[in-house]
Amino acid sequence: MSVLKLYGRPYVSFDATNRDHRRYFAEFINTGGWGKCPVRFVIEDQGTADLVAVMQRRVIQYYTSLEFKA
Repeated sequence: MSVLKLYGRPYVSFDATNRDHRRYFAEFINTGGWGKCPVRFVIEDQGTADLVAVMQRRVIQYYTSLEFKA
């Protein structure tokens, strides 16, 4: 088994409703890197879309839905 599989951070589907995921994303925005993030994010059903752009859009949608409840 490879060292990366043994010690690599687990993959997690990004969920904007998850407080920890939003905190990790905010840390990335502030530091410019994922160095302290305990997981690796993936976006399902997005093809080759830019991960950070999709995450940003989902966070914006989350906070907009809180502000302007339909």
